[in-house]
Amino acid sequence: MAKTVLVVDDDVETVNLVRLYLNRDGYRVLTAHDGPNALQLAREKRPDLIVLDLMLPGLDGLEITRRLRSESQVPIIMLTAKTAEQDRVTGLNLGADDYVPKPFSPRELAARVRAVLRRLPEEAYLRGPEEVTNGDLTLNFARHEAYLAGRRLNLTPTEFRLLGVFVREPGRVFSRGDLVGRVLGYDFDGFDRTIDVHILNLRRKLEPDLDHPKFIVNVHGVGYKYAGAIR
Repeated sequence: MAKTVLVVDDDVETVNLVRLYLNRDGYRVLTAHDGPNALQLAREKRPDLIVLDLMLPGLDGLEITRRLRSESQVPIIMLTAKTAEQDRVTGLNLGADDYVPKPFSPRELAARVRAVLRRLPEEAYLRGPEEVTNGDLTLNFARHEAYLAGRRLNLTPTEFRLLGVFVREPGRVFSRGDLVGRVLGYDFDGFDRTIDVHILNLRRKLEPDLDHPKFIVNVHGVGYKYAGAIR
């Protein structure tokens, strides 16, 4: 069955162009041009992914992301102005999975959509034991749930994938490029703060002391590693 993508942008030409490329890839495409309609469609139609512009009439993309993340884990790719770095960081902090800066190539956006939708049960990080426990931390990959000291962690899909990559190979140092490829699903093409923001968000939910992390630690000049060992 074809997957459904909701494309939200107040520019009709942009929406039509993105819809054309996504239709070519076999996706069913829903469209909206303002915030309230986008939120209503997301709740009623439950798309498999949302492409969401930040600057929208009625309700902006950040508020839509905030509301959806309180009730849904649908993947969200943000469309942002190239200069709006703080908006991108804020969107990722709210739980968006990825962003594409404007002006963008519709071919690149379609590739990002494919990459995000590929991250399903066939993902490499799911291979191995169905459940992994490390001290107070437990990940159940079949149920897509994480617990710390018995308390369920409210992780976004990207945060769960990221943590899954780390706990599958404790002690291994991953570069940003490694993590972009494994977690976001596309080739790393230079400096990108996306992974850093996702790691910071994950640490906020894991670490009792952000200044002295014990789960995910930096390896200076190389990347990140999971500091524990699987029991």
